[in-house]
Amino acid sequence: MKKLLYFIPLFLALSCTDKTENHSKNETTENNQKEIMATEPDSVLRHNVFFSFKETSSQEDIQSVIDAFRNLQNEIEGIKAFEYGLNSSPEGLNQGLTHAFVLTFHSDEARDAYLPHPAHAAFGTILGPHLDKVTVVDYWTRP
Repeated sequence: MKKLLYFIPLFLALSCTDKTENHSKNETTENNQKEIMATEPDSVLRHNVFFSFKETSSQEDIQSVIDAFRNLQNEIEGIKAFEYGLNSSPEGLNQGLTHAFVLTFHSDEARDAYLPHPAHAAFGTILGPHLDKVTVVDYWTRP
């Protein structure tokens, strides 16, 4: 019984320390989340572009289109993010579209400035000879 009494103060000391550390960690995490939320809008505009390429286009041709599309974020100020990937849906409903691209904007005005931008037009000249089909869908995100 006496041995048990020796462990009680030790146990209490450790539990107090853990709570203080957890409280501090929770405050830091909460502050970081508030900072991120302050800089990010509640909703963003996603510009989704889906391509299929001509059978005559090589993998190098397709990669040059991808690289040119990716580079638009360095040339057009309103593009906040770029991502792309290949269709991997097992449903077979992609209607031949193989490549998906998503540009993120924080306003309609930024997207509207992107569309006629000279860098976007230059991208079109790189894409044009290789493009088979295209579909574009824009939407505002909702939580």
